[in-house]
This record gives sequence, C-alpha cells and structure tokens, in this order.
Amino acid sequence: MTKPETETQDADSQQLQSLRKALHRADHNYYVQDAPTIPDAEYDRLFRELQALEAQHPDWVTPDSPTQRVGGKPLDAFAAVRHAVPMLSIRTETDTESSGAQAFDARVRKELELTEAAAPVEYVAELKFDGLAINLRYEAGVLVQAATRGDGENGEDVTQNIRTVGQIPLQLVSAQHLAMPVPQVLEVRGEVYMRRDDFEALNERQRERIAQGEKGEKTFVNPRNAAAGAVRQLDPAIAARRPLSFFAYGVGEVAPHSVGRLFATHMELLQALKAWGFPVADATRVVRGAEELIAFHQHIGQTRDQLPYDIDGVVYKVNSLALQQRLGFVSREPRWAVAHKYPAQEQMTTVLAIDVQVGRTGKLTPVAKLSPVFVGGVTVTNATLHNEDEARRKDVRVGDTVIVRRAGDVIPEVVSVVQDQADAQAAHAQRALFTMPATCPVCGSAAVREEGEADHRCSGGLFCNAQRKQAILHFAQRRAVEIEGLGDKLVEQLVDANVIRTLPDLYRLGFTALASLERMADKSAQNIVDALQKSKHTTLQRFLFGLGIRHVGESTAKALARHFGALDAIMDATVEQLLQVNDVGPIVAQSIRTFFEQPHNREVVEQLRACGIHWEEGTGDSDAAKPLAGLTFVLTGTLPTLGRDDAKDRIEAAGGKVSGSVSKKTSYVVAGSEAGSKLAKAQELGLTILDESALLEMLQDHR
Repeated sequence: MTKPETETQDADSQQLQSLRKALHRADHNYYVQDAPTIPDAEYDRLFRELQALEAQHPDWVTPDSPTQRVGGKPLDAFAAVRHAVPMLSIRTETDTESSGAQAFDARVRKELELTEAAAPVEYVAELKFDGLAINLRYEAGVLVQAATRGDGENGEDVTQNIRTVGQIPLQLVSAQHLAMPVPQVLEVRGEVYMRRDDFEALNERQRERIAQGEKGEKTFVNPRNAAAGAVRQLDPAIAARRPLSFFAYGVGEVAPHSVGRLFATHMELLQALKAWGFPVADATRVVRGAEELIAFHQHIGQTRDQLPYDIDGVVYKVNSLALQQRLGFVSREPRWAVAHKYPAQEQMTTVLAIDVQVGRTGKLTPVAKLSPVFVGGVTVTNATLHNEDEARRKDVRVGDTVIVRRAGDVIPEVVSVVQDQADAQAAHAQRALFTMPATCPVCGSAAVREEGEADHRCSGGLFCNAQRKQAILHFAQRRAVEIEGLGDKLVEQLVDANVIRTLPDLYRLGFTALASLERMADKSAQNIVDALQKSKHTTLQRFLFGLGIRHVGESTAKALARHFGALDAIMDATVEQLLQVNDVGPIVAQSIRTFFEQPHNREVVEQLRACGIHWEEGTGDSDAAKPLAGLTFVLTGTLPTLGRDDAKDRIEAAGGKVSGSVSKKTSYVVAGSEAGSKLAKAQELGLTILDESALLEMLQDHR
C-alpha cells in the first residue's frame, strides 16, 4: 500500500471514529436523556456519512456501530422488557422530492420481479408521527404491559405511565362484526405523541410556574421531547398531568395464530385494530403504484401545517402481507416499507441580534434575528424567545449557534444553544447576557413586569403605536364610550393609512377624510361622524374602562368612579388611596398608578377632554349617601330611548343596584316592550312596575 493510500485510510478511520462518537452521543441524549442536542436533519447527515464510509470499508463494520442497531439503551430506572418480536426500524428515504416515492416503488417491483406490464403494487400510505414508539401487550383482551422500543430487542416497562393515556384502551372492544375475536395474545405497536395545542398549553403552564419561582421546572423543546419525557416519568401522577395521545399502526406478537393467517392485507389489520378500540390516523390510505404514492406525499405535504400534531414524513407499506413475506428484510430493515421524509423542522443557524417586539396588547417579546435558514419548508429569519426568563434559561446570546424549530403554523422558536465543543462554550461565555429594556422600544414608556407575571408590558397603551388598533377598538366598544360603526376593518384602514395615530385623532376626523376611504359611501361616512359626536357624552366609568388600563375591567371602573367621583382624583390618587376602593387590590392599584404616571397617557386623556368628551362628575360620596342607595332594580324588555347599558349606568350612578333576576328583594322592575317572564314574575309577586318615563322621572327627582 502506498503512503498516500495509507494516509487516506488513516483519515477515513479517524473520521469514522469521530462520526460514531458523535452519533452515539446524539443517540444517548435523544433516547435516554430526552434532551436532543442536534436537529434530526444534522443527525441524518452524519448517519449517511457514516454509512458511506462503512460501504467503502466493509471490514471496518462492527456490531456496536450506530448503523447496526435501532436506537438507545433502556433506562436503568425501569424494568427491562425483551420484545417477543423485535421492534425494528424502517429505511428512511431522505430524498424529499417525488423521486423518493418513485425509487421505493421501483425497488419493490424489482424485488418482486414484476414486468412493466404488471399491475401496480398496492400500498398503505400512513403518516410518520413524531412521537415515541410503544409496544402494548394484551392478554385475553386486557392490557398487561407497555414497553418502549429501547434498542429494538429490549425496551423499558412503562405500563403505569401508559395507563394514564386516555386513547389507549385498558380492555379491548369485542368487535362482533369481525370474523375473528381478539387474539389471546396481541401486541399492538404505535406512537405516543402530544398534540401541538396541548404542547403549547403545557409550555405556557411551565412558563407560569417558572415565573412564580417554582424550582426544577423547565419548558420542553418540542412535542416529541415532552411526550417521551412524560412516558419515562418515574411518578405516574406526573405523567397523568401531561396530555398524551396515541395512534396504532402495527402489531408485534400475535398468538395462537400468526398475523398472516388472520389477515390478507395490512389495511385489514388496521381496520381490525380500529374495531378493537385503537385510534388509527384518518389520513391512512390504500394507494396503487408510484403515481398515487407521489400524490399522497404531496397532499400531506400541502396540508401538513393544518394537522393538529407533528409529522416528519409519511410511511409506505406494501399492503399484501403475503408480498411482505416474499420481500423480507435487508439487514434490520424491511424491504416492503419505507419512511419518506419532508424538509426538516429543526435546523442550526446563528443569532445575529436580539430585538424586542411590542404586541398589540403591549406585551414585550424578545425575538432572535437569525442568519436565514430553511426550516419546515420556509426560510426563517426570526424566532421567538417568549420572554426574558425563557431567553435567560436557554441562555441565548448574540453570536451563538442555535437550533431553530418550526412546526405547523407555530411561530418559529429557538430551541437551544449548541455548545458541543469547548471552544464554542468559551466563546458563548464571552457574549453579553440578554436583558429586557426598561422602556418600550416603540414609544419609550416604562416597561413593567408585575409580580407573578412572566411577561413585561409597555405601560403607554394610549400612546404606543404598536397598540394603536387594539386601544382604539377597546375604547370604541359598546361597553366603553361606544362609537357605533367603528369596527375592525375601518380601524385597520384608518391606522394603516396613518389617518389615526392616537385616540384623540378619532375626534378630529371629518366627513371628507372618511368619505375618501376605499369602499366608504357618503352615508356611511356621515353615520361615523354622527356616532363620534354622540359618543362625546359618556360616563366616568365608561371612559375609565375605555382607557384600557391593565386589570381595570367594567366592575373596577365602576368602583373607581363611585369612590372618587372625578377623573382628576383618580389620576392623582396614590396607591394607598386606590387600595381603599372596593375591588382594587395591590396589583390593580399599582397598574392604575403606573398608567397615569406616564406623561404620554395623561396627554392623551387631556386631548380627549379637549375634543369635547365629557361626563357628569360628583364628589365621590359613598353609595350610602346617594339617592337610590339600597334600591334594587331589574330591567326587562326593550326601552323606548334608553339602551340597557345606559339605563344600568344611570341607576348605578345614583347608588342603585341592577340585578338580573326578580325576587321578593327587588324594589322596582323597569319594563319595556316585549318584556317576558321577569315581568310576569314581578306581577305575581306584586312588585312595583316602572316604564322608562317613570324611571327617568325618578332619576331626575333624585339628581
């Protein structure tokens, strides 16, 4: 052997050892620790590189090579289970284009020695779920054991945890319409997974626990990781709190008869599993030939984002069980099946910057600006870090190499930082830690984080450009100042065209500006002008509610208006004075104080007053001193001129109480047209009935 050949072999040998070491480490982190360190796409690339090297040097293949086994070792904390029928993997077709399906069909036809004139091969096309493979053993129709795949030969006994999964039957259904009963021994194989909505809700709960200071809590990397962690919990009570789901897709041991004697096709087997009580994915189809395989792959790819759970590809299986037996296996993979992948949903990239975005409700969210990377079928340049705690927990810093995930229509997020080498760790340590800014990056108002909250929020709700649409819609709603006809689409038009920048701009709108908007008729424009004019006369409590102060709902706004009587008194009140109001606690008091401490918010309030918005103010006497104090009213039917909310506001402003039901304690029932059962009950109880004019007279007399 020449010197160059020797040097090449030495280099190949070193590369082979390096690849095996990297894959062993990735397997351990993924299967044993439930803490993946590299994306699936990177793992597949390393695996293919190792396969190519071993193909060049067959004598270097050893039994402990990652290419010679299915997965990781069982956890020591669980009892070992030896699978009666090995849980083998299937070959992955890494060609994500249509040619991948064509290549599989061509291989099958070649192995079966079919001519071009022969009929198309029939396949079952299934989804490739992104979860944890499980073997469920039933004896006499009762679940007796559940085991993970493990290394394919030996798994882990996770029966107690699997019993907590509602979709997995503890006892099988007796299917009367089947020609055969449930086998005495039946091992069902499938995937435990977590739906995307369940995963997002779980992580949101975890973020709340972290924000509240609970120890040992963390968010989860992805639904697969969360599902695997739940299945491997030593405490079944913890597993029961994790929302897991299940799909069945095959069998292991079946006794006393083999599967081939019970069914002719794989689809018949799936139909039997469904009849016995197992969930089988609705998307599963019988298809014929390469063209229908391609059509299935394309259809699922186009609708993948609409699925409620993650998949990373589809699976093709020859439908005939007799043909499956003829095709057999190569190494540890069946010739009759293949997994056809889609573009990876996790990839590695670099963090170029960390910006802070302000949402329409004022929430501040740190967002990583990324070197563009193709993930899940799209090019991603931004990924959320959720909040300051999450950014710090993941310890993401500008310049880091990170794993980015995009699944379905979920906003892309940074999963973790890649620090697999000492030099990467050292460089990471030199970079600045992310800190949330003290002020809103859009308007400069104070950014506040309330006790027990995970999120920071901008306190300049009336002034902040990022919150304009939400602030206007809230102010104009029926229960606030009520500007009839000012809906989502019109507000969006006005804001996007920069006609309105702050709330007072609403009252500076003229007929001409409105009529010039697209699809705005003259009559509609005049109606808006009239509605704006009408809305200028309101009540203090409606105006307060309309300001959109965090935690100040209708009830709190009413309590504030009753207690203080005037807006200036509320705006200048200290936290201690605010705490004297019923329905106001420390968090609400601080929120009100913070809102009115912002000069921008005070300026908007003064401008609204200058535009003509007004209300009747008082001295803030207690309800006991008000004329209708101690009286309870019930409103029923439609009043001639007063709206239900207006009538309620006037009664409450005079110290009265408005109830939703009639009883002996009711003082008066105010009845309009089409009054129903409440009026009938009032008459039965002999209560005093008022019409609108009598109510207005009572309110006038007590002014």
